[in-house]
Amino acid sequence: MAVNLDYNATTPLDERVLEAMLPYLRTHHGNPSSLHRQGRIVRGAIERAREQVAALVNAHPSQVVFTSGGTEANNLALKGVCAALEPGHLIISAIEHSSALTPAQSLAKSGWRVEALPVDPHGQVTADRVRAVLAQDTRLVSVMMANNETGVIQDTRGISAVVRDAGAVFHCDAVQALGKIAVDFGAEGAHLMSLSAHKIYGPKGMGALIYDRSLSLEPLLHGSGHEAGLRSGTENVAGIVGFGAAAELVHGEWQAHGASLRRLRDYLEQRLHELPGVVIFCEHAERLSNTVFMALPGIDGEALKMNLDRAGIAISSGSACTAGSTEPSHVLTAMGIDPGIALGAIRISLGRDSTRRDIDVLIDALMRQCRALGDDSLLAWG
Repeated sequence: MAVNLDYNATTPLDERVLEAMLPYLRTHHGNPSSLHRQGRIVRGAIERAREQVAALVNAHPSQVVFTSGGTEANNLALKGVCAALEPGHLIISAIEHSSALTPAQSLAKSGWRVEALPVDPHGQVTADRVRAVLAQDTRLVSVMMANNETGVIQDTRGISAVVRDAGAVFHCDAVQALGKIAVDFGAEGAHLMSLSAHKIYGPKGMGALIYDRSLSLEPLLHGSGHEAGLRSGTENVAGIVGFGAAAELVHGEWQAHGASLRRLRDYLEQRLHELPGVVIFCEHAERLSNTVFMALPGIDGEALKMNLDRAGIAISSGSACTAGSTEPSHVLTAMGIDPGIALGAIRISLGRDSTRRDIDVLIDALMRQCRALGDDSLLAWG
């Protein structure tokens, strides 16, 4: 029986979400820009989904721009803001997802002075550290709400206050946080916030950027001016409806699921400590209730991941978007973790279908794999 312990990479589509999407795959074929009845039906469905997504993050529906996913939302946030401003200073934390780091690096080629914000050994960015690197020409600061590898939750509210006081724009990637902790666009103080549907049991290929409408934001895609002129192209109606349905379900269920996942994560970490030499990164930091990033010294993380896969267990060695890299996690590197340990890192992420049995199966497999891959003198099982 397959065991899925890689929910941070993606979540299975909720059957209730699929049911909401099916009419827009089978029956309602209208173009939402058309003025006839079929067009009005699908336009109404899009606007209902916009309300559902907005309600999940305490935003106004007019602040929701639907995108193809979190990557496009991050690109629209960073490149869209910077295209409307004179080049200046852009601050981005060193532990951001590649979909934020890469567009920031691209902006460096067009005159922006990009500064990577360091983190402490617990993987945390502090408001004081942000304040220390702000400059007169700082235009934009980007810090994620929760890290996709370590699960560490950042003080984005404190950071946003510092950034706003400096007169700069604050972008927050909330993709991994959504559905696991409270995400409140208004309370966070962010000007821009990125979201993704497939992290909350919605469809892949759907995301959103929540934005402060007082901002000048240049679109990435030009055309007929869909999504208030910020994302041209005929809308993915079924995907948008699915995102809205997933958002509404998560809105009512995330707290109960979060408490259950925290109990399960505590059990997972208790079992992991049975493994000699185990390192759990950021163990004492505030983290998402479903995420454990760990390593066994002397064991290569990629080899361990592949062997666990052969045993029917899905885990990750970090972000799914950088799978196959032979370099240590950039998140662990930013934290100052020894490369020898960082190369052994694997990420275990739980979901609402995870069970204690899944964890027991994982621990048994880890013990077997460590005997095969590791140093017998290190792994004396008794």
